[in-house]
Amino acid sequence: MAGDQDAGPQGAAGSGGIPPWAQPQLATLTKDRFSDPQWLFERKLDGERLLAFRDASSVRLLTRNDRDVTGTFPEVADALRAQQADDFVVDGEVVGFRDGQTSFSLLQQRLGVAHPAPKLIEDFPVFYYIFDVLFAAGQDTRGLPQRERKERLHALLDFAGPLRYTEHRVGDGEAFYRQACVDGWEGLIAKRADAPYAEGRSRNWLKFKCIAGQEFVIGGWTDPQGTRVGLGALLVGYYDADGHYVHVNGVFPDFKLGEDDTLKPASPTAALEGLLSGQLRRCPGAATQPAADGSSPFTDGELLSCDPSETP
Repeated sequence: MAGDQDAGPQGAAGSGGIPPWAQPQLATLTKDRFSDPQWLFERKLDGERLLAFRDASSVRLLTRNDRDVTGTFPEVADALRAQQADDFVVDGEVVGFRDGQTSFSLLQQRLGVAHPAPKLIEDFPVFYYIFDVLFAAGQDTRGLPQRERKERLHALLDFAGPLRYTEHRVGDGEAFYRQACVDGWEGLIAKRADAPYAEGRSRNWLKFKCIAGQEFVIGGWTDPQGTRVGLGALLVGYYDADGHYVHVNGVFPDFKLGEDDTLKPASPTAALEGLLSGQLRRCPGAATQPAADGSSPFTDGELLSCDPSETP
């Protein structure tokens, strides 16, 4: 199974200090399932992508869109600050768990909270699963093969507390994928073992998703009509193969108006249950206001400029 034959940012490990930012590599969704000794296979996690930057004076946690969330996850920052190594950039995913499975809805309790109280940290613990190293010990490691980068990562950090090393298997992707789906995982990430770390989306990293149905995101809403209050339809869509948001339809969640005039679920439909569990997510780049007459701002098949990498 061949991936992209591109070189990394430098093609080989270089030297230099810790940069202020590094563009993350992104995986490409595929329907292929394969086994190949030249590929590594990792668990696909449902969380928020984080790059961690550590130098002698500071620790910074940045999302894939270069948003600083160091204060949101102080326990992760503290664990990285306590490492013996003091100059590195690592890539990973911060997740929450419920009943042994990663839960984005649990993680949402922490997202957007700049300075969480100790009680919130205790009630909604998170873990940082680290799967790559981009800089370490004065070297730019992005040009090294994936296999060697994981070896260096394993030796670099003390994986304790909220820090976790992302384990992988070599070669037997099909059996691992079947077991992942049986165990209720989201799927796997397949990574070409000899490939460098490449900025942006690449076929050197591939997503094997277990979910059989289509995952939708929320692109907007309409005003209520008739007896509905507060909200009409949620306008949902999906991302096509080119990464564009495609409007599909409107769904009508069953809300009621609470005593505090806020919308509350009454008898959740399957779509609303997906929304509440974090499976339906708003498309950040899509229009979020209805047309002037309260109708859908989209037409079936209309493409909107929305980058799926911006979703949580």
